[in-house]
Amino acid sequence: MNHSIHSADRTTHLKIVVVALVAGIAVAVLGISARVSADYSQTAHVVKATKQITVTSSETSTVR
Repeated sequence: MNHSIHSADRTTHLKIVVVALVAGIAVAVLGISARVSADYSQTAHVVKATKQITVTSSETSTVR
């Protein structure tokens, strides 16, 4: 068993590359499938103006 990647043989390097490639493909497929199955439909809501109103506030602070 090789305890260092530096002293590993060719088959160990190949196994690491294959596992990383499979994991990367799995993450990509999972991300794409999650994106495609989501419903991103957008609807617009129209707000019509009715009558005018006046909004006032009497929360003014007085400095003396």
